[in-house]
Amino acid sequence: MARTTNINIRMDADLKRQFETFCSDMGMTMTTAFNVFAKKAVREYRIPFEISGDIPNEETRKAIEEVHSGIGVSRPFSSVSELMEDLNAED
Repeated sequence: MARTTNINIRMDADLKRQFETFCSDMGMTMTTAFNVFAKKAVREYRIPFEISGDIPNEETRKAIEEVHSGIGVSRPFSSVSELMEDLNAED
């Protein structure tokens, strides 16, 4: 048998209770669940599920919509001098 070690994880007490219930419903312990996660992460060399950020606020959503609409987006430039020429041009 492989040598084992202990690990301490801090988490919200309510989340721990919910996770214990989930693991029990799945027929495993929390230790087994964390080992499954760790083995899959190491084997695939990635987090084995999608991690997404918070839903953007109104200001960020508006900025995203503007970019998708082409508002405030400049054309591409092939050189710095071409960019500077465009920036210094009188409209």
